[in-house]
Amino acid sequence: MAPHHRRSARTGLAFITAGVLAAASLAPGAAFGADDDASRPDPRRPAPAPAGVAAYNPAFGAFLHYGPAGVQRMKELSQWLGGHELRVGHTYLPGDAWENIEGGHGFLDSWAEWRRAKPDRLLVLNVPMMERNEDDLPDRTVRQLLQSAADGAYDDHFEALAERLVDLGVPDTVIVLGWEMNGITYTHRCAPDPDSWKQYWKRIVTVMRSVPGQKFRFDFAPSRGMDAIPWPECYPGDDVVDIIGMDAYDQPRGIGFDEQVAEPYGLQHHVDFARLHGKPISYPEWGLFRNGDNIRYMLRMLAWMDEHKPLYNTITDYCPHGVWLCSDNPRASALYRALLSNPPLPRPEPGPSVPAPSVPTAPGDPGDPDDSGDPDDSEDTYDPATPVPVPSELPRCTPVDLPDWLEHQTGGKLTVCQEGAERYR
Repeated sequence: MAPHHRRSARTGLAFITAGVLAAASLAPGAAFGADDDASRPDPRRPAPAPAGVAAYNPAFGAFLHYGPAGVQRMKELSQWLGGHELRVGHTYLPGDAWENIEGGHGFLDSWAEWRRAKPDRLLVLNVPMMERNEDDLPDRTVRQLLQSAADGAYDDHFEALAERLVDLGVPDTVIVLGWEMNGITYTHRCAPDPDSWKQYWKRIVTVMRSVPGQKFRFDFAPSRGMDAIPWPECYPGDDVVDIIGMDAYDQPRGIGFDEQVAEPYGLQHHVDFARLHGKPISYPEWGLFRNGDNIRYMLRMLAWMDEHKPLYNTITDYCPHGVWLCSDNPRASALYRALLSNPPLPRPEPGPSVPAPSVPTAPGDPGDPDDSGDPDDSEDTYDPATPVPVPSELPRCTPVDLPDWLEHQTGGKLTVCQEGAERYR
């Protein structure tokens, strides 16, 4: 999926292996999403880390906006998470014309400045492989373009991009090249001619690596599942891939998380494929989608990443996928915030007076109702530094019946409390 039109310190998850209680305050409604099969144990899973063993310190972030507004929103999202810094900045180059794919018009300046400010930050840049990338060109046209590209027709554009990134002082940018190539959305799709597509990828990587001073890492990131072509058929080779990513959303409607793990070319295949090729994994895009405000998906996706330790992950944070800019997912938002806040929000022993975080206030930005990828930027009165009110007791609290492996990771029951919550719009 794309953000253009179709949506697309201490570790925040350390408590998952540290044996403490998570209590999330949820809006009225069912406590679970579509994933009722999660209660069945998965025999393929390795035994979780014993209680008291801290999780790794993940690099995570969110896609919030293409330009300078995205950099500013990262600061605000960090404040919403109690000061837990987002180490990953994620943006996309426009795919309309080659001059924009080259990073022209000062598009990358604010992101480069953010990256240079701290040495442990990671700049992730999605780079289209073709102009007119979302123009719904027919397969025969895409096939012709791929064949020309494989012969070197577009090499100069990627040399220009590489030189610009080095000149901006971000030579170690992670390049998510030709993302979701196994689908049908983009002109840079693979299915019309996989052999030419792989040759084209190799040319781009070779050209960009030839620029003096570069330290780029190239992330091969299909969408989860089968789509138009099995994504391993597009894999261009270990010598030109540094990271094996996956864009993973909670879809299609009615599918449970175990199915997302076990489906052909799904989450488990991704992990196994990367291990076979000796590559780290990533999740450049992930979030809610067809199954709505699905708290079980949110819990299990975060636990999956805590278990399999991607190099980085970035949630797509506008409607319908997000948890901060989008007001449509208050339950998943409360859970995400509870898990990733630093310091963690209060999680004392369960009882009639257990404190819990209220459903967080979205920052007044209504998301992306027109699927343009550019949420409304109107001013509002949201103050991310304002403390979140914590009720003195939790009405109608019910422990969640987690599968054994996940209950072991959380160190006990997850208490879900249903209370009235204002929907911020």
